[in-house]
Amino acid sequence: MNHDQLALYNKLLVLYMLNRVSFPLTQAQIYDFLLERNYVNFLNLQRAITELVDAGFITARSRHNRTYLTITAEGQETLTFFKNRIDTTLKQEIDQFLNANQFKLRNETSVLADYNTVLSGDYEVHLSAREKDVPVVEITLSVPNKETAEAVCINWKKKNQEIYQYLAGQLF
Repeated sequence: MNHDQLALYNKLLVLYMLNRVSFPLTQAQIYDFLLERNYVNFLNLQRAITELVDAGFITARSRHNRTYLTITAEGQETLTFFKNRIDTTLKQEIDQFLNANQFKLRNETSVLADYNTVLSGDYEVHLSAREKDVPVVEITLSVPNKETAEAVCINWKKKNQEIYQYLAGQLF
């Protein structure tokens, strides 16, 4: 495969992965899958994603030290023309990975927890859960120390659905 064909193939892999989910994937999630299996190297993957963003085939949005990638309509249209160039076995592997890890991947991208210090020396914890990039719940808490802030973030990631259900049951 020459350089241009390889570059196109790498772009098609990214487009295919993004097209197979109904939520944004983080750049790290795509890197983890494709690099762990040695389908691409880091620099080629980075170049492919940059070129896809520049061409308008995917969007990249940074939030909370993560870059979220979403396929655009132009990206979907392009994929329909070229997806037959992706190896069938590789498509099946991607599909199996996404199906097996859908909840985990969605949770990683839609459940966010972060904290920062405020002027008083306390910590402000920001918690949110999103569905298709629309906020479902956003909570800001003030806590006395860093250890508590970290614990709240960890517990939000583990128990966000239970907490949301409790809030909804109490408020609706």
